[in-house]
Order: sequence, then C-alpha cells, then structure tokens
Amino acid sequence: MASFDVIIVGAGPSGSAMALNLGRFNRRVLLLEKAFFPRDKICGDGLSGKSIALLRELGLEEKVAEQSSEKISGISISAPNGSKMDIPMAPNYGYCCRRELFDTILFQKAKQTAQTIEGFQVTDLIQQNGFVVGVKGIDSKTKESKEFFGKVIVGADGANSIVATKLGLNHNPPEHHIVGLRGYYENVEGLTDKIELHFVDGVLPGYFWIFPLEKKGFANVGIGMVTQQVNKQKANLKKIMEKAIVENSLFKDRFKNAKLLDGIKGWGLPVGSIKRKSAGNGWIFLGDAASLIDPFTGEGIGNALLSAKIAAQEIEQCLRSNNVSEQSLQRYSKRLDQELYPELKTSYSLQRMANKKWLLNFIINKAKKKPAVAQYLGESLANEKPRKRLAGPLALIKLFFL
Repeated sequence: MASFDVIIVGAGPSGSAMALNLGRFNRRVLLLEKAFFPRDKICGDGLSGKSIALLRELGLEEKVAEQSSEKISGISISAPNGSKMDIPMAPNYGYCCRRELFDTILFQKAKQTAQTIEGFQVTDLIQQNGFVVGVKGIDSKTKESKEFFGKVIVGADGANSIVATKLGLNHNPPEHHIVGLRGYYENVEGLTDKIELHFVDGVLPGYFWIFPLEKKGFANVGIGMVTQQVNKQKANLKKIMEKAIVENSLFKDRFKNAKLLDGIKGWGLPVGSIKRKSAGNGWIFLGDAASLIDPFTGEGIGNALLSAKIAAQEIEQCLRSNNVSEQSLQRYSKRLDQELYPELKTSYSLQRMANKKWLLNFIINKAKKKPAVAQYLGESLANEKPRKRLAGPLALIKLFFL
C-alpha cells in the first residue's frame, strides 16, 4: 500500500509550489496531475508583484523571466468613454508568462522534491472515520485503477476541483464567479511594457485585457465578466470580444493585421469575494480550489502561491504533532483570514465600484489630467500590499479633491 505524508492533487502553480515548500521539511510527498506537461491552461498569464516575490523565494524568478514578456512596468487603463491613463508600478514589476511555460517550470522544479505522476485522474476520495485518508484514480496510460494513502490530502486541482466536489464544497454563487475568455493573437500593434485593462461597455463589472507576451506582437487577449451579470444580460462574451476588436476605436487599427491562434477559449473563476471552507479532517484546499482568485483583477497565481506557502508551514506543524484534524488544520484557514481575506474583501469592493460607468469615467479622466491622481491610483493598485485605501468612501472624497 503506497502511503505518503501529503498527497497533492493538481500540479498547477499552487500544487507544485506546495511540493516545493514541503520539500524544505523532507516530507514524503506525492504530486498527482491528470494532464501531461507541457500543457496549456486558460488564464490571463499575468504575474503580479506578489507572484514575483514568492517565485523569488522559491528560486524561480530568473527561470520564469527567461520565458516571459519584458518586465511589466505599469498598467494602461481606459474608461467606457475612451479616456485613458497609464499607472506606473515602480518600484514593483511583473511579467506575463504563458501558463504552458510557467506551469512546466514549476512542475519540473517540484519533481526534485516530490514523487510525481502525470496522467493520473483522481476519481474519488478515500474516507475513514470522518477523515480523508487517500485518493482513488485511474492511470490514463495503463487504464489501471490505483489507490494512494496520505496523512493530509491537498486539493490544488483548480476551479473544477474533484477534491472539493467530492466533499460537496465546489460551488460559488454566480455573483461570486467570473466567466473569462482568452485568445492568443500575433501581429498585435502598439504593445508596450504595460498590461492593458479596458473597461468597455457591455462587460461591467469586468474588462477587456491585452497582455504582452514573450515575442513582439504576441499577446494574450481576453474578456471577463461576473457570471451573475452574464446571466442577467444574456451576454455573449465571444461576440462582445470580437466586436470590440473589430469596431472599438481603441483596438481596431491595432488588430487589423492580427491573427488569432487556436481559437478563443473560456473558463470559470471562483473568486474570493465569498469564503469557501478551506480545511477539514485530513484535507485542505489551495488556490483556485479554495476560491482565492482576486475579485477585481481576476489574478489567481499570486494567491495560489501564497496559499501553498502558508499551507506547507501549517501542515508541517500538524504532522509534527500527529494531529491532522479539522481543528488543527484550521490554523491554515485562520492565516488565510489574516493574511489574504482583507485584500480579497477590498478587491470585491473595487469590483462593485467598477460597475458604475460614471465613476470609472470620472476617475480615469481625472487621472489623465492630474498626475497626483494617477500617482495615488498607481501606489494603491500596483502595490504588493492590500489596496484597502482605494475601496472606501474616503478614497472617493480624496479623488474628488486631488
């Protein structure tokens, strides 16, 4: 019977980072992944300052930078009325790295510290006396059914987590869920060292994005919108995205020679504007499986990496005390409450503010004319620390008088 200290289901950023962090404690770790690397993952591909800091701790920043865009130095934002502004990120910076490349880098590093199996589809959990003690699954190559046992089972298997589903916890109401579409385009004109967020009519609260990638003219282009609003408006996001590219005055000339590669693909994002139970008897969730995606930006990699770091530390303490009960593993949940949820709460407030077209027009138009406003927004949005000061009524009052 194969037995491990920790079994990690899913070898995306949170799962691979979890294996790397546990490697520091010399634990016996099994990392399971249903796909084979390299594999694509639908995403915006943006890496925030938070992501870069955590990759640096794992010794991976340089390797990721080699496969990424230029350093991202700022954010270009446009309002529904067409007003535009640039927000510098300095002294922070980011990158854009395709997930096919990024996830492979992390997984190859994780293989140094954990036993890994690719092409293994987990189909069920093994439970005994109220505890999750293992997983069942099928090897896609041999079609053989296998069981693995572990002291802690980690759900790092994304928005459609089988671990969360089997525990009855994989559901976010539509007001706490985002639908995203992404396409890779080549020959896009006017790309710079900034990511672009465009608040266009038809997708508020949400935005159209253009993120530069590793080759000149190559970009991740997409659109995201709160699922509740998609349902309410019966919005066809693919048509809205295609129309914006062809007709919007900000984009049509830039895409006149652009070519879409491999079609437009969609995915769902369970956002952290609502708390999901993140730990129980013998199990925890990380990253998207824990519903930790930023409600305003839609970025999930930084929070996935942070959750992996926190979880590894707390699981190690639980293993040392030989207590993996819900009460013991709740220390992980409490740290998420302290270190992450205040920021997610703030981002949810910003998301709701972004539903007000007049407010977006006012703020972006004012920032375009007044450097003090642009600086204030830049320091708040681009800082690695929580953006709390932007979300309240006092922030709006300050913006009116700057």
